[in-house]
Amino acid sequence: MFTGFPVAALDFYEDLEADNSKPFWAAHKAVYDDCVRGPMLALLAELEPEFGAGKAFRPHRDVRFSADKSPYKTHQGGFVQTGPGVGFYVQIDAAGLRVAGGFYRGSSAQVAAFRAAVDDTRRGPRLEPLVRRLHRAGYEIGGERLKTRPRGVAEDHPRLDLLRYKSLTAARTHPSPEWIDTPRTLDEVRTAWRDVRPLVEWLTAATAT
Repeated sequence: MFTGFPVAALDFYEDLEADNSKPFWAAHKAVYDDCVRGPMLALLAELEPEFGAGKAFRPHRDVRFSADKSPYKTHQGGFVQTGPGVGFYVQIDAAGLRVAGGFYRGSSAQVAAFRAAVDDTRRGPRLEPLVRRLHRAGYEIGGERLKTRPRGVAEDHPRLDLLRYKSLTAARTHPSPEWIDTPRTLDEVRTAWRDVRPLVEWLTAATAT
């Protein structure tokens, strides 16, 4: 049963940011297992009946093509996939809790399918109120986007702003909330995922190829 993330989870990541090394990890792995990964798996298990099976991401970074050779991620993410690169997300790190949903990354074909759906005169107008409602509710609308309009798109396209996106997400951050170590964390994540579910469902259908 999920009872919250111990405050020690936030402290663990604060210390890891200062000393991202294998010796530190080895000395504190029990803290990671008990205060970070264990609670994350319990949280995902509690949410599974409503949202589907989730996974906790591995803590090791892929440093093969990165100039930053720090071996460990400074956050723990959990994800429920509803389609390739699409789904519900939750994250714990030194700053607190982040809850989100959307289209995170995809193939060129998926991006093309997304833009075709936005351009479509029937499906496109359904996306606009979903994004607007979340923004008004305090969610941060994010994702990779072009600075200019996509090739072939008219300057006066009614959904030009949305067509610039190559990925699209809605997120809410709770900086070190006082309830992080209580069951209220489950309620906050569940509420946020319910809020973003219409967007996730639209994106899941739109990016299917």
